[in-house]
Amino acid sequence: MFFLPFSLMLLILFILFLPLLFFLLHIQLAGAALTKLGIAPSTALLIIFLCLIGSAINIPLANRPVDSIESFRFPFDYFGFPRMTGKQVIAINVGGAIIPLLICLYLLPKAPLGKILIATVISSLIVHSLARPVPAVGIAIPVFIPPLVAAALALILSPRNPTPVAYISGVLGVLIGADLMNLGSLPSTPGIMSIGGAGVFDGIFMVGIISALLG
Repeated sequence: MFFLPFSLMLLILFILFLPLLFFLLHIQLAGAALTKLGIAPSTALLIIFLCLIGSAINIPLANRPVDSIESFRFPFDYFGFPRMTGKQVIAINVGGAIIPLLICLYLLPKAPLGKILIATVISSLIVHSLARPVPAVGIAIPVFIPPLVAAALALILSPRNPTPVAYISGVLGVLIGADLMNLGSLPSTPGIMSIGGAGVFDGIFMVGIISALLG
């Protein structure tokens, strides 16, 4: 009885800070993952924060006409875009596409090219079958399926060196299977359709963590 208020206060504080704890754990796991991929710890931490910041940055690639001429209001701002637009913008996400692709280029000499190609093709087809277009957002995929598929393919095709195969095929599988292969089937609605952003960013981020667990 005497310690009940104190215990309740600790419980409330724990619940309030639980999202922060999960976020910090996520950062720590991602940092450990990049370190296992052969990247220095300080550089790994920088890459993680650049990915998180870059997830809000979309670089426009092309514009598409839309069926509706009415303006569409985004729920929140994206760097480089006005809040009101009457067109569909095809863009590439810095944190979910450009930075992961640069990591893929870094890892490419460390893995057998043929096995990467096979794993990427299979991963792309599986991810494509699960991807669903979401108006004004892009493509949505199950978060854990791409990294688990990439990890399984890497263990089968390259059991002695699975980590780079898993990461490269996982990232390319998402970007190709979810985004690029669905560009033609995107709904004709105003908004930003971001390659590597929104619905696929979490899947790409998890690819690095799952891949490193294979090392």
